[in-house]
Amino acid sequence: MASVTSLTASVHQRLASALSAALPGTADADPLLRRSDRADYQANGILALAKKAKANPRELAAQVVERVESGDVIKEIEVSGPGFLNVTVTDRAILENLAARATDPAERLGVPHADDAGTTVIDYAQPNVAKEMHVGHLRSAVIGDAMVQILEFTGETVVRRHHIGDWGTQFGMLIQYVDEHPETLDHELGTDEVSGEQAMSNLNRLYKASRQLFDSDEEFKTRARRRVVDLQAGDPATLAVWQRFVDESKIYFYSVFDKLDMKIDDPDIVGESGYNDMLEETCRLLEESGVAVRSEGALCVFFDDVKGPDGNPVPLIVRKSDGGYGYAATDLSAIRDRVFNLKATSLLYVVDARQALHFRMVFETARRAGWLGDDVTAHQLAFGTVLGKDGKPFKTREGETVRLIDLLDEAIERATAVVREKDTQQRLSETEIVERGTQVGIGAVKYADLSTSANRDYKFDLDQMVSLNGDTSVYLQYAYARIQSILRKAGETRPVPHPELELADAERALGLHADQFAETVAESAKEYAPHKLAAYLYQLASLYTTFYDKCPVLKAETPAQVENRLFLGDVTARTLHQGMALLGIRTPERL
Repeated sequence: MASVTSLTASVHQRLASALSAALPGTADADPLLRRSDRADYQANGILALAKKAKANPRELAAQVVERVESGDVIKEIEVSGPGFLNVTVTDRAILENLAARATDPAERLGVPHADDAGTTVIDYAQPNVAKEMHVGHLRSAVIGDAMVQILEFTGETVVRRHHIGDWGTQFGMLIQYVDEHPETLDHELGTDEVSGEQAMSNLNRLYKASRQLFDSDEEFKTRARRRVVDLQAGDPATLAVWQRFVDESKIYFYSVFDKLDMKIDDPDIVGESGYNDMLEETCRLLEESGVAVRSEGALCVFFDDVKGPDGNPVPLIVRKSDGGYGYAATDLSAIRDRVFNLKATSLLYVVDARQALHFRMVFETARRAGWLGDDVTAHQLAFGTVLGKDGKPFKTREGETVRLIDLLDEAIERATAVVREKDTQQRLSETEIVERGTQVGIGAVKYADLSTSANRDYKFDLDQMVSLNGDTSVYLQYAYARIQSILRKAGETRPVPHPELELADAERALGLHADQFAETVAESAKEYAPHKLAAYLYQLASLYTTFYDKCPVLKAETPAQVENRLFLGDVTARTLHQGMALLGIRTPERL
């Protein structure tokens, strides 16, 4: 099905044509159209265009009004203030546009595929081998997964990359500890298959024991560092133990991602070790091209605008003076792989805002080397910190970082209690309550994250997250379930649009907002801004609540009005369902 031209686009096109006619020779006359409380839309661009053309803005606005093609879409247009235009569209246009969206067989609701779709590699959800995932891993996973869904929906080819920490000093430390305490490997990991959570809990104990020895025993530290060299050299025995750590950790990662309702495939996981074979060549290419230079034995890239507290330049260290490779060498090798092998046109890194300087230097180095050209963009979708209710970084009472699995379990437990409490007529079985509780709990955690602009910190408040009131996923999920309940109660009466009907104010507001879905998805994709989609969906649910309160559906005055209001509800529900799916959130049919 062809995409549906939104009412905003239709009105914009008519005003732009009238402006061009009123100002001959003016190219791309933008009326700056916005939704308005005074009318359906307000055009604010005439003042600037009049100033540029040395014309009177009110007179120019009046000329535009005379030239605007009205009738099928525009019902009224009037000049306001110093030269604004207030535009009201016809009820027929609202319903016909929604009807066109509703007939989309692919359930895309008329959302077009982007004309400039390319290939985006998204680097997100970067846990570390042999370490439990904590609250700090939440945002990268949730935001990254939402961007995968949104970009794929707009027609982009998306390659997922989970850049897990599976290399470096800590593995020399771990492997050496196991080598000297062989009983610990089978004791902690077990010979039988254990759950992902148990495997990681055991691995975590191993990590803490080896770290304690590493920090307190200089001789062990020396042996551990030698073991890193063995690992990098590909010593078979060392690699075998390392592989076991990686395999056990993956079982755990998958269990956490499964609880987060995220799809993770094995080929998507390409850790630091995946770029080992490229590191030497990356360094050689940078040095030969003059992008990197040797400084005090290390291979570095310098930047005029990056200086430390002492005013001296802070370099990006690609290879250390002892010959070891830094994170920069791995990240630059990953860029080479993603651009030249995966043919990416966009690189998106969903990484903590505290890594901003590192990635600015890495991207600039890649540009100087010619690996990022005009045809490839690289962007860090930087995110803020998860805070506790007290506004401080989220910690346990003991001051330790909160385990992600514990946080998700508590969210599910709280949400299940809410679902059970709301089921006053006991229509749901215990199995259904648990299933809905899981969907509501995980949805609550995701939505709280995604409804906040990524670069801002946000407070993790489970009481608020699972509330039925306010800007929460539970509010949206209940709005969806309420519509489904009404559609079921309607029985044989089906949703049917009636463009000939006059709409009430609450119907108009709901219809106009539902029609903006495609534009919101496109904007969220272009700006890497899932919070804009979340805000749109909350507004949609709020407008439906107003509509529900003011416009009786099943008890409307005429059969046509019943069908029309069922239709408005149906389009709203389908938009909520699709929009929430793009955020990675389920919408249960009954709650």
